[in-house]
Amino acid sequence: MSTAQFDLEFVNVPDNYLFEKASKTSVDVRLRAIGFQFLRFNFKNKQVFIDLSELEETSAKFFASPDIYKKQIESQLPGTMALMDIDNDTLYFDMLAVTTKKVPVKAKVELDLAKNYLLDGKMKILPDSVEITGPKDEIDTIDFVSSAKLRLPDLASGFSESVDLLQSPELENTSYSTYKVQVQGEIARFSEKVYKLPIKKINFPKGVQVRTFPENVSVLCKAKIKVLKEISEEDFQVVADFRSLEATNSNFITVMLTKTPEGLHSSKLLENEVEFILKRE
Repeated sequence: MSTAQFDLEFVNVPDNYLFEKASKTSVDVRLRAIGFQFLRFNFKNKQVFIDLSELEETSAKFFASPDIYKKQIESQLPGTMALMDIDNDTLYFDMLAVTTKKVPVKAKVELDLAKNYLLDGKMKILPDSVEITGPKDEIDTIDFVSSAKLRLPDLASGFSESVDLLQSPELENTSYSTYKVQVQGEIARFSEKVYKLPIKKINFPKGVQVRTFPENVSVLCKAKIKVLKEISEEDFQVVADFRSLEATNSNFITVMLTKTPEGLHSSKLLENEVEFILKRE
């Protein structure tokens, strides 16, 4: 017969609860073993696991009777060792009710691109959202989670970087499903090309001829060289809408780019308005 003390490690916290503390973190036990088992068994701060999924609950208080945790400790002893006696105290637990919700991740990434290189498509965040679990009053106002700031200088090729998620000190009882995300993007070499486009005139009064000065406007496009080679002026549309004048007497009218081909990184009209005259037919 020998006396020992077991440190208690708590596992399997019930769903929707967060373990805070227990009334005891160790128990004294008396053991009996055959032969030299005591010599081979280290009693000093021996750790045993207490399964919190087997807790009883009454009046919002969680507890484990000596019978419950005695059986759990016995199941973790070697077969040649028997538990003879144990502290007769009921274990009480403070548990905090929590809830879970899914929120998007916002990555703080500063891209410093090499000359003539641009981000090809959208930057990806993997995962793009995380589950946060905590007390309702802590997480109710959380609409998104931010990453730490990441700066990527002189980029001329694709990237894939791991970045930490930021957690406010005020969220002391809140946990994330993950604390890191992967930020990915494709970088491609781009070129520029200017297209001369005719102006389509719409909603002008009937019975008049409309002439603009100039008749064509320029649009500056950025895209991969392959894309620029495959598109033509017919893939665009520039419109001058008479209704945009809003009953003013101006001789200038705004022009708008209303149609662009797919694959462009950007497109910009170099003239935002043109002069026009009306002539009765």
